[in-house]
Amino acid sequence: MSFVNTLRQWDEAVAYVEKGDISSALRTFLAIEEKISKINYNIGCLHLHNDDFDAAEKAFDSSIGKDEHLAVAFFQRGITFYKKEKFEESLLDFQQTFKELRGNQLIDYKPLGLRYKLYACEVLHNIGLLYAKLGKWEKAQENLLTALNLRTEAKFSHIDQALESILKQKLFSLVEIKPGLLFKPNKNYVAELEKKDYLGKAKVLSSIVPADNFSGFAPLQPQVEDVPSTPKAPEVLRALEGEPHTVLYEFIPETKEELAVLPGNIVFVLQRGTDNWASVIFNERRGLVPYNFLEPLDITVASKVVPVRVLFKNTLSSNGVSSGCIVKVHFMFTIVICIKPGQPYTAMLQMISTKLKLPASALTLRYLHELHMTVDESEMQVLWSCVKNNRITLWCSASEVPGLMQNKMVALYSYEASTPEDLAFSKGDVITVLSKVNEEWFEGECNGKTGIFPSSFVIDP
Repeated sequence: MSFVNTLRQWDEAVAYVEKGDISSALRTFLAIEEKISKINYNIGCLHLHNDDFDAAEKAFDSSIGKDEHLAVAFFQRGITFYKKEKFEESLLDFQQTFKELRGNQLIDYKPLGLRYKLYACEVLHNIGLLYAKLGKWEKAQENLLTALNLRTEAKFSHIDQALESILKQKLFSLVEIKPGLLFKPNKNYVAELEKKDYLGKAKVLSSIVPADNFSGFAPLQPQVEDVPSTPKAPEVLRALEGEPHTVLYEFIPETKEELAVLPGNIVFVLQRGTDNWASVIFNERRGLVPYNFLEPLDITVASKVVPVRVLFKNTLSSNGVSSGCIVKVHFMFTIVICIKPGQPYTAMLQMISTKLKLPASALTLRYLHELHMTVDESEMQVLWSCVKNNRITLWCSASEVPGLMQNKMVALYSYEASTPEDLAFSKGDVITVLSKVNEEWFEGECNGKTGIFPSSFVIDP
């Protein structure tokens, strides 16, 4: 069978699945003579959906036989063994799945045609369940703690619930792939299956002969002279989403939510938050930029020209270097100020106090976060020497400020930081809770460091 026929049947079978006709889809897949690994995987998923576990196991065996590094096939075969109550074989397949991840936190199969992300933390979640099934509760707890450290998003709350169940020596639910998620053929290849009329039919666009339906070739026709010119419709400035602003200073992002911009760029502000950060659009990309890096634009429309006048202060010197130092300050949220290098500590503290709307006497500034260097008047010379590329980052903490959450809590387990925003601590450490991010995460301070951590890892003393 040719690749074209295989592709056509593959696309037809996927269409049956999207309509909910599983039996027709399975029949079409089985009729394909030369089945590649992805097609065998799809057949196994459909058998698994029909609870035909023996046929599903055989199909996943064929898929792995044709691609021994297809981690998601090991994952699905592990689920099949689990449903057949072959827990030791299931455990081996989940362990092989984790091995095929090769140290990555996830594999996104979307480029291969499967809209699914296989996360390492969810593989470890299932490994923990299998150890629990086999009565090895300590191994189960160890794998779930590793899963907590590897999770990349707060949405994996079921891992916290699984850990709570393990501590009570209770079982929990298996993580499964949603039925109906299959490998689809490349849409570009499928598009080539359709017949195309590259020439098309001739059509008369303009003629001096009324109701002219002629198509073909003809001599040049006489042209009308002195045709009155039609006035050109006036150009209209299209309304763009958001308010236009120009960028005053270069901004280098430190997180994936932030957006890189350069002086002179024009961005459109969608929303300005109370923390002085703005959500903007630039070059069809959205992200966060400090609002005090921006200046509103005054847009005027002439008769046929749409000039944009940029109204902003001259913040650059003659050689193009910014005359102010950009200071990023991490508090319960992040702010940015621009200050002339060499200014005293009191001037900097007052600017930060004004931004945060907190009394200056309650604020403490630090630089070189890893070394916990506190900023005061005697440290300003050293502080200004740490400026690189006209930028510096400070960390701010507040004491005795009404409304700030300052509860003391004790760590139930050790927590290792997986991202720069996480707070690492050991079992038994006392943590000062600064704020509640959501139901599952707190922001706190421990051993001179500040970050976020899972709320299920701590209890009241």
